[in-house]
Amino acid sequence: MKLFPTFASYRQVALTLIMGTVLIANPSFTHAEPDVIPQQPAGAITKKVAIVIDDFGNNMEGTAEMLKLPIPFTVAVMPFLPSTKQDAQLAHDRGLEVILHLPMEPVRGKKSWLGPGAITTDLSSEEIHKRIVAAIDDVPYAIGINNHMGSKATADERVMKILIEICKERNLILLDSRTTPKSLIGKIADSRGVPHADNQLFFDDLYTYSHINKQMVRLKKLIHEKDEVIAIGHVGPPGKKTAHVIHEAIPSIQKEATFVPISQMVK
Repeated sequence: MKLFPTFASYRQVALTLIMGTVLIANPSFTHAEPDVIPQQPAGAITKKVAIVIDDFGNNMEGTAEMLKLPIPFTVAVMPFLPSTKQDAQLAHDRGLEVILHLPMEPVRGKKSWLGPGAITTDLSSEEIHKRIVAAIDDVPYAIGINNHMGSKATADERVMKILIEICKERNLILLDSRTTPKSLIGKIADSRGVPHADNQLFFDDLYTYSHINKQMVRLKKLIHEKDEVIAIGHVGPPGKKTAHVIHEAIPSIQKEATFVPISQMVK
């Protein structure tokens, strides 16, 4: 299974997020917004699926379509961007969980792609602490954090100790987006007693319907194999496509598993 998106795909997401210059045409998305989130089918369904949607906060394509999904999912909002507070408020008003999508340094790529307030390994410990706290405070209703990019920062012990200590102090959960197999989030979080979880699949590291549908098939296979599955999608270039694929898959997934927010999946 491909858990680690390519450098090219990260560059496309980052450039679109910061510059707002890429829009990809999508077929119409016509399902109506529900008044309430429907109940799960009756029966002894014990498996759980948590879907997290990244990159809210910059008026990205697919934002409205994602917020219409008739399931509980988790909204990951980037800090210090034009619609950061608006998107967090909209998600909260829909009864959805909000987490901070914290920009962190990748192994390859320019720091400018990360946006304002990014956590990079060349910063002093004091500056890293200051930036993380400011980012948390900038995203209303955040109950936790996951990393935006971060293949270098999440493998840096000093940086992760600072992040995890703040999470412990503030009672926040951590979701490791798993952009590198070298991530230290789980190891250090365990040592400090901070609740955490790992992403298992990206829906849209490539932006085509074909790829997103294939990833949905993989998600369904994971549900057969595991009791708990976490998957990440994005608003932005693939946003409308990913929302459509998720919406179409809801009935079949609900026959085997319950959709839950990320807080129900941390350990």
